[in-house]
Parts: sequence; C-alpha cells; structure tokens
Amino acid sequence: MRKTSERGPHKAVGERVMILSAGVGSGHNSAAAAVEQACSVRTDVNEVQVLDVLQVSSALYRDVLAKGYFALVEDLPWLIEWGYDASDPPFRRRGPLDPWTGINALPVIRAIKRFRPTAIVCTHFLPAQLLATLLLRGVIDAKTAVVTTDYDFQGLWLTSAFHQLFVAREEGRIELTAFGLPTDRITATGIPIATEPNLPATREGGGPPMLLISAGAKGGDYAEAVVRQTLHMRSAFTATIVCGHDEELRRRIEALVAPVADRYQVLGFTTQMPQLMRSADLFVGKPGGLTASECMAAGLPMVLVNPIPGQEIRNGDYLLEQGAAVRCNSAATIGWKIDSVLREPGRLERMKAAAHKTGRPEAAADVLSGLLDGPSRPLVVSRAAQKTILAASGDRVVATDLRGPSSLVRLNEEATGSTVALLRADELVVLRKRYGTETGELVLRRDQASITLKWEERRLIRAMLRGEDELPVRIEVP
Repeated sequence: MRKTSERGPHKAVGERVMILSAGVGSGHNSAAAAVEQACSVRTDVNEVQVLDVLQVSSALYRDVLAKGYFALVEDLPWLIEWGYDASDPPFRRRGPLDPWTGINALPVIRAIKRFRPTAIVCTHFLPAQLLATLLLRGVIDAKTAVVTTDYDFQGLWLTSAFHQLFVAREEGRIELTAFGLPTDRITATGIPIATEPNLPATREGGGPPMLLISAGAKGGDYAEAVVRQTLHMRSAFTATIVCGHDEELRRRIEALVAPVADRYQVLGFTTQMPQLMRSADLFVGKPGGLTASECMAAGLPMVLVNPIPGQEIRNGDYLLEQGAAVRCNSAATIGWKIDSVLREPGRLERMKAAAHKTGRPEAAADVLSGLLDGPSRPLVVSRAAQKTILAASGDRVVATDLRGPSSLVRLNEEATGSTVALLRADELVVLRKRYGTETGELVLRRDQASITLKWEERRLIRAMLRGEDELPVRIEVP
C-alpha cells in the first residue's frame, strides 16, 4: 500500500483517489502507477492511495490467484485459453461474491473505509467486482471506474454497478454499447501507461537498427531462443536484451553472445524500459497489454513471440490488424522473421508510423478526467437485464435489437441526462404503478411503503437514490 501526502491549499474539498489493483502479473500494477502519476499533476486531487488487493489477502488466496495463474501458463496453457473463453460472456458471473473472495475482501473494505475516498479506480476485475457489491449495498459513496488493461474487452470486467468503464479501443466500446450499456458510461481511452516527459521524442539517426528483446519482468527461457536465432541474421543490427529478475537466464545469454558481444547489451531487471523503448527500432517479446501499450506510445513496432493464450493472443491480433506488429509462431524462424522486417525497404518505417497512430500516451489522464468530471450517480444493471444480455450474447443477437418484455430500457436522471439504470422492460411495470407521473416519467422515492417492493427493486432504487429522498428519471429505449 502506498499513500501520497496531502497537497494543495484546499485539502478539505479536494479529491481523495484510491487505486485498487491486483498483482497477477505486473501490468495491472503498472496501470495503477500510471493513474497515480496522473493524479499528481491535478490540482483538485489532494490525496492518493494505491492498494494491491492481493497483498492484504491471505497467503493462500494470493498464491492460488497469482502463482497458480503463472503455473498454468507454463504447464497448461490450453487451460488458460479455455478459462478465458469460458469467462468471456458478459454477466456470466452474477450475484454476490463467493464466500472465499468475500472473506479475503474484508481487509480491502476496511482500507476503503479508513481512507474515505471520493473516487476509486480499479485496474483489475477482482476489486471492480467487489466495488459493485459495495455500491449496491450503499457501503461506499465514491465514484468508481473500471479500467481494462488489454486491447480486447473480456467479460469478467463487466460488473453490475459502476460510474465509468474505460476500455482500450473503440471496438470494445462498440461491443459494450451493443450489449445495451449507455454511451455516457463507456469510453475508449487506451491502456494507462506512465509518461516520461523528458525523454527525447525521436530516435537518433544513423547506425544499424536496434532490437529490444524482452524476457518480461520474471524472465523466461524463450528469450534465449530469440537471441540464439538473431545470431543467424544477415541484417546489420544491435540488440539490448532485458532478462528481468532471472539472473540464470542473464548469465546464459551473456555466454551465448560473448563471441559477438559488441552487438549485444545484456541487462537484468531495469527501470529504464521507457528510455530503451525510445531508443529501439523493433521490440521482440510478448504482447502483454501494458507492454504493447508502452510500445505503441513510443512508436515502437513489435515482433510478437510466445503470447499467453487468451488476452495476449487477442492483443497481438489487434496490433497485427493495425500494421504495428508481426507475429512469429515458431522459435526456429524468429531470426528470419526479424530479418524480413529489416531487409524490406520502407517496412520498418511503415510499422513505426502505425505504432505511433495506435499509441495512446494520455490514457491515464483521460481516465482520471473522465471519472472525476463524470456523473456522480452510478449506473446500475439489474439482474434481469444481465440475464438478457448474457442470453443475447449466447444467441449471437445484439441485445439492443430485442423487443417486447425482455427488451432493455434505460432510466436517465432528469436533471443531468446521465443514465442511472439499465433494466428489462417488464421490470418497469411495478415502477410505473408506484412512481409513474402523468407525463410518463418516473419519480423514484424513498418512501415508507417500499417494504412492499421486491428485494431487487429495493436494491436498485437504493443504489440510484444514493441517500436522497427522490429522483426524477425518464425512460429511454436503447
């Protein structure tokens, strides 16, 4: 847990931003650090706290989620892919947190209550699911944002209550609006990355192209195969190899390139990746969401190797589609693949231009602005609406095309126009009888007779009212 000191002359009225992540890989925490950095330049943010929710959970829970995930990546990658696809349908997971997750969430809830945030940003789906539960129960009153960290949207990130959902690209936003979610709650900002304002904007000219070969923060034997193949390349080049925390890998690669050491620089873990990306001409490594986003922001095209099934495969598909990457599916042809990029006239320059076009270096600032300047009431998605969206997805039907009792409707706050609820049409029957006006609108009220309402209806009204006595809303068909 990290906490900055209070800043600015108006501490009593400034924003208190809490950033929740989960250390499954380094990308989610890197995105959290990027949002924290964006907070530091805003005069309306007085205090920031960053919390990795796994660090305050039990050791067993942490090991199952973090270490267990990477064990499966190494030994059973097909199971990772199956799990990714199985959890992709929107709202497949509904209802309260499972008991094990609920128990491990208690320290997070206590931390939220101690800090008393006015805004909460989630860079992992675990805390996002927790916050949805807390919003619906009235435990928290902060604005909440869900920030995805891969280029393709994955269904686990979609929760039943939030203020803003930030996705990496426009296609993800279109997908969510096809599910029926309102456009005022979904924004395509890119993936948040830390910025380095003092870095040179362009690479130095002259000299052979520089390859940046990354084994990832934890290291990996695949990097050795990449380096071995570059020894057979015909093109002129230099290479910097980053081995992460794997010191054994670093020693093996140093021995491997010793006969031509003037062409290679071998590093362990480094904090200088932004500088290295600005200096390099071609990145060789895995397409993790944060790595890919950092490369695109630096205008650095990629050679994709050994992606994790699921999210990294889909990240790679997007980069290939944009013309900012090539993929190599065999360790035996990596050198040839890199050579083909370097030897074809103009190809590397075209890929660099595509990377620059794809990059979103201001994503973290855009996330923060979208949340703090956005609606104050959360969007609530009823369980009936969730079932409709899931069923429509399974039938390959666009949910907004549905008609009749199972179709989707929205409730928009009369005063601001922002969408506060996504319901199914048949849920309006009781609300219209109880809260309908002569003009066809609704005035939701916290009245004494609400005990006669069903539990789901009381839950929705409580979340929309947020402690107020009444809320005029109008009905809109998507």
